Amino acid sequence: MNSFDIIKTVRISEKGAMQSEKYNQYTVVADPRANKIEIRKAVEELFKVKVIAVNTSNVTGKARRKRTKHQGREAHWKKAIVSLKEGDKINLT
Repeated sequence: MNSFDIIKTVRISEKGAMQSEKYNQYTVVADPRANKIEIRKAVEELFKVKVIAVNTSNVTGKARRKRTKHQGREAHWKKAIVSLKEGDKINLT
């Protein structure tokens, strides 16, 4: 897998904005098959920053019901919280 396959997107939320300002941490959606080392290398290559730590968690997709009595499910995904070196920043605009 290359870096573009590993990192899907950067999640932007109120909690993520607070983390980026206060702790210099960013939340990315990663491929579920990727490990912490691959995620670290991909973030460093794509955003040209130095990564200190990577914390990951597998998020279970929510059960949904869309115009039917039968229940479906959203896809499962992997969340990675990436801590950057002091002074490094990912530009999200």
